[in-house]
Amino acid sequence: MSYFCKNVIFFILFQAIAITLLIDSSSCESNNSHQDPWLITWHVHTVNGLSNGKILLVHCKSKDNDLGIHNLTVDTEFSWKFKLNFFGGTLFWCYMAHDNFHATLDVFREIEGFFDECNYGDCIWTAKDDGIYLRKGNVDQLREEWKQGGLW
Repeated sequence: MSYFCKNVIFFILFQAIAITLLIDSSSCESNNSHQDPWLITWHVHTVNGLSNGKILLVHCKSKDNDLGIHNLTVDTEFSWKFKLNFFGGTLFWCYMAHDNFHATLDVFREIEGFFDECNYGDCIWTAKDDGIYLRKGNVDQLREEWKQGGLW
């Protein structure tokens, strides 16, 4: 194939992608509900909603990043933002603990159902006395109960 033909094919392909992205972005609502997940900056929040001044230990990771250990006082949060991995498979998980209770859970997973559960942009996880909740819309839904036992 000649150099000229390759350039023409590349130009047509580039224009088709650009037009598709332009159409998709112009039809999106401001709440990201129809936006392409790869264009969104995702936010994960881990919130201490425990009672009686309990400290929440939070340790979150991905395959590539250890986000460190954080001790959260009541009504404070640890959060981070990211874009989806170009090659797919974006996953973050957290270990949370207080007193003699702990839990481990995926706080973000690159699957369609999870995009909706995270309101297409914000995954808000709140640790409460009976377990860990994920906010969907304006409602907190229990997702993981505490397991009794020592830390780690």
